[in-house]
Amino acid sequence: MESAAHKASILGASVSSVALTCFLFGCATPSQQHVFPDVSALPSRPAMPDPLVMLNGEPVRSATQWAKERRPELRALFEHYMYGRIPPAPAHFQARVMGQYAGFLDGKATLKLITLETGPAPSPQIDLLLVIPNQRRAPAPVFLVMNFCGNHALVDDPRVPLTRGWVPSSCTGCTNNSATEASRGAQTADWPLSEIVQRGYALAAFYSGDVDSDRADVSDGLYAFLANGDSSRNVPANRGTLAAWAWGFQRCVDYLVEDPDIDAQRIAAVGHSRNGKAALLAAAFDDRIAIAFPHQAGCGGSAPSRGKTGESVKVINDHFPHWFNAAFKQFNAAPTKLPFDQNCLAALCAPRAVLFSAAQDDQWANPAGQFDVLQAADAVYQLLGVPGLDTAQVPPLRQLVGNRLGYYIREGKHSMTADDWRVFMDFADRQWLKR
Repeated sequence: MESAAHKASILGASVSSVALTCFLFGCATPSQQHVFPDVSALPSRPAMPDPLVMLNGEPVRSATQWAKERRPELRALFEHYMYGRIPPAPAHFQARVMGQYAGFLDGKATLKLITLETGPAPSPQIDLLLVIPNQRRAPAPVFLVMNFCGNHALVDDPRVPLTRGWVPSSCTGCTNNSATEASRGAQTADWPLSEIVQRGYALAAFYSGDVDSDRADVSDGLYAFLANGDSSRNVPANRGTLAAWAWGFQRCVDYLVEDPDIDAQRIAAVGHSRNGKAALLAAAFDDRIAIAFPHQAGCGGSAPSRGKTGESVKVINDHFPHWFNAAFKQFNAAPTKLPFDQNCLAALCAPRAVLFSAAQDDQWANPAGQFDVLQAADAVYQLLGVPGLDTAQVPPLRQLVGNRLGYYIREGKHSMTADDWRVFMDFADRQWLKR
């Protein structure tokens, strides 16, 4: 199945070649028309930079100036100094429905299995698992999630194919970094599909390794394809795997906005930990994503780079050098030189909704700092005339607060549980269903 929008966008192999060449060799794009200082020339700013102050110090005074000047500048800053460029959308994109089963979850849902082909081999192929409630009067709102271990781990159903590529050894049932039949349904307890469907939501899931595997020294996905065998163009410490995963979110959205069973105006991006970093980045750069749920996303995601608690810029770069570009490593000893912080990434989602969710014992992800990030993004929501965080105090445990910007903290550790999903749905209800 190929959407009409993508059929119209296909201009031939020459366009695809130009798109790849521009990504690899730096053709001029709106996000690259800025000229930014060397890191050594940036001033140190202990506080999180104001998203409503341009890099040159000029204040942003209107929603128009935000949209036309500051927002594009912030996107370019994040790409230049931190994440690297999110690759362009492929000129050739095709979605193939490999299976559709209306009797899923005892007849409560339809299971669709879709393969997203992002270009000629060996371009990434993304397996998308889609669960849609059968009892509905209109297209369903959807949670789009990226998972750690493969779609087969979310459901115990032999119709869902085992993930094809490299799988972390930490995944249950994984042997020699490959999925096995023993890994089917290993994570079902954390994915309450029946409850999600009962509350009227669809769930779409894809595996991060379908886009780029989470390895510091190997790229076997998107960047390997774009480099076309030239290792000099696929340096792990400069490639930005988070940007690749954000690209994966966006390709799944390309399909979802065309599926008649899905409400294209109510798509949420969800991710836990590193996947949450990618979900927030994807939403900040794609207005089709209506809500971002970066759950316990920590440094490089929902926590400030200037934070004094938990993971630091240096530690995250030392342990996961492939997640960010080479420029970000230059801030290891001087994160206060960053001309932005994660409040600016959250602000790029405005006026759309964002929920930061945290756990009390997960201090490595800096829960208090995450609340500070939301507070420091709130001014952009106010400028755009919508309510943002609407609170100045960290709430008690298990109390969901906020408006378009939300915050929630529970007891416990670094994990995503069925209880967390209930909070996600409660927040989505507030934004979409007004129950």
